[in-house]
Amino acid sequence: MDSPAQYSYTDADTARYCDEAPKGSQMAATSVDDRSAFSRDRARVLHSAALRRLADKTQVVGPRDGDTPRTRLTHSLEVAQIARGIASGIGVNPDLADLAGLCHDIGHPPYGHNGEVALDELAADCGGFEGNAQTLRIISRLEPKILAPDGTPHGLNLTRASLDAACKYPWTRISTDGTVRRKYGAYREEADLLAWIREGHGPDDSRSSVEGQVMDWSDDVAYSVHDVEDGICSGRISLKVLWDLFELAELAEKGAEAFGGDPEEMIAAADALRQLPVVAAAADYDGSLSSLVALKALTSELVGRYVGVTVGATLEAAGGSPLGRMHGRLVVPPAAAAEVQMLKTIAVLYVMEESRHQQRQDRQRERIARVHDYLTFGAPGTLDPIFAAWWADADSDAARSRVIIDQIASMTESRLERTAKRASGVVGYYI
Repeated sequence: MDSPAQYSYTDADTARYCDEAPKGSQMAATSVDDRSAFSRDRARVLHSAALRRLADKTQVVGPRDGDTPRTRLTHSLEVAQIARGIASGIGVNPDLADLAGLCHDIGHPPYGHNGEVALDELAADCGGFEGNAQTLRIISRLEPKILAPDGTPHGLNLTRASLDAACKYPWTRISTDGTVRRKYGAYREEADLLAWIREGHGPDDSRSSVEGQVMDWSDDVAYSVHDVEDGICSGRISLKVLWDLFELAELAEKGAEAFGGDPEEMIAAADALRQLPVVAAAADYDGSLSSLVALKALTSELVGRYVGVTVGATLEAAGGSPLGRMHGRLVVPPAAAAEVQMLKTIAVLYVMEESRHQQRQDRQRERIARVHDYLTFGAPGTLDPIFAAWWADADSDAARSRVIIDQIASMTESRLERTAKRASGVVGYYI
């Protein structure tokens, strides 16, 4: 295969919303900071507190469930690595794709998607809550890094292309025709910033950037492959289900309902997976050293399978033209997408449908509501100093409500649970 044509990024791609002065603390004997703008952006994300907090936020199982669970942080590192590999293969900037992978879950609150549901209900008076929109809010406003001369916070102040790469759903909650969207990438407070980020895209182009598409697919690959691995290790999942045609048909129906797609395509994908020796070997997992090695071979080969076929299909569709940001698109072959969807269905449904898991989620939402009431009725005294200042500066009840939501979303699960215990007023309250 020929080497991919490299995409050249412009001054508009590397522009920052807030101008920055050069660093002023270099020692005389050292060279200037000659990293690329995107390399610097990636470093800003990697060193952010918001990324570190993901170590104590749920992926599928909780961060304290077992000795080596995948958390939102380890998942994000894996997504970033997969995205970097795809980007290198198709000729887009690997730092941009890597950064997008690191950013993609930064907006997740405690308890992952379950926490999103709880906070969306609690944020009804300020426009709702969405993890992807919270990501943009954090990296562009809440994360302490850059202040404008007038004191306005600009978060990490990433370049336009970096913000575009991290924006999975480049639209706000309410469309121009009044439709309320379930998934969106910006709150109304960040609408002007989103318009700046999307400069250069056509007015009718609702697709994320090519780097954002790479991140989105990498997320699906990591989620489906690695969470199946975790489920197998924990005893919640067995790949023998791929040989149970009755249960497989039921899974395909549920997967199509949950994630979209065609059940028949998912069943065909299961048949393709059954033909792979690494899948058959992993289906016999028993916790022994040899089966752990077989399981690791499964994850490695499946990731390589989906990265390789995507790179090949994308380059073929590009026909030698360079890919990047507003140019071209990532091509995921339907067979690969169906396999990933089948694995994703297995990963989610065998864990999420457990009655114990559902009961635990009920308790998590109740805990978030308790903390919300505690912070709201005690504000600003119950808030961290940075949020207390924003609460005091807010000019409406909705703006103050958003500050409360921001603080809860920023919490680790351990801190949220400590706060809930304090809010309960009961010594030794168990959560």
